[in-house]
Amino acid sequence: MEIMVTGAAGTLAKHVIDQLRDAGHSVVACYFRDALELDNRERVTSYRVDITKRGFEDVFRNHKIQAVLHLGRITTTQDRKANRRYASNVDGTRKLLELSRKYGVKQMVILSTYFVYGASAYNPALLDEEAPLKASVLDKNLIDMVELENLAHIHMFQYPELHITILRPANIVGPHTQNGLSLQLSREATPYLLGFNPMMQFVQVEDMADAVIASFKGNKPGIYNVAAEDWAGYQDALRMAGCNMIPVPSIPPGLTNLIADLSPKLGLNAFPRYLVPYMKYPVVIDGSKFADTFGWQPKYNIEQALAYYRDKKQFKRAS
Repeated sequence: MEIMVTGAAGTLAKHVIDQLRDAGHSVVACYFRDALELDNRERVTSYRVDITKRGFEDVFRNHKIQAVLHLGRITTTQDRKANRRYASNVDGTRKLLELSRKYGVKQMVILSTYFVYGASAYNPALLDEEAPLKASVLDKNLIDMVELENLAHIHMFQYPELHITILRPANIVGPHTQNGLSLQLSREATPYLLGFNPMMQFVQVEDMADAVIASFKGNKPGIYNVAAEDWAGYQDALRMAGCNMIPVPSIPPGLTNLIADLSPKLGLNAFPRYLVPYMKYPVVIDGSKFADTFGWQPKYNIEQALAYYRDKKQFKRAS
């Protein structure tokens, strides 16, 4: 089977590609921003291509793609320009969905994020898949993430022949991950908001790759949260990761946002603005539906997942 993987230069995609190749599948690896580095390129055809451009259709013409694993999305950490993120995440996903219909793709797995729920003081203790997506109302920096999922949701019901599965994972962490929170955990000195210690969940990148493969093999369309059954307060997570914690004033709220906005311009390692509400309010998701449906169980608990950051810091200090 020929399977397209978008975002192929990302750490998660590389783990997924390895598993697909080991299972005997041929992989069409599409990437845009970074160089593609794979230890083994057997049965992997790669394309550096912008999925929003006309030339992307040539990839479908050149291959008989039967399944698409859409793991390529640009985060605020990777690109602070909202218009570029929107073009890639929303317009690119729309084009991918249209081409998948046109060329008879039989199955799609689309990576979303738990961030779409939005961080609010009024969130229930545990969010299941029926909870409303409030992120775009609470923070304009996450509009593209919600729109991406809305597109996938519409196509899931209008075109059931695509067999779309949408995954909303908790914070993905581990070696070489480059999202906003993993970068915070990797730093020696990491900020936290005074007076707040919200519960957070983490999924190690290898476990997340197993989840993507499980959803592909199971082929049971729907929307699923992906999270382990353990969680920790943000400050506790920073301690597990070996971070030196820097308190940041949480009131007035405008001051916190100003610090987040100005720090990159001043060359400081702070935090992206969209993370501020998640450093205040818990967003704990219920991953039982996914675990029960696909028989997925993570290999790493929260301490093991975060130990990578602590061990890396200790090694650096000792060397």
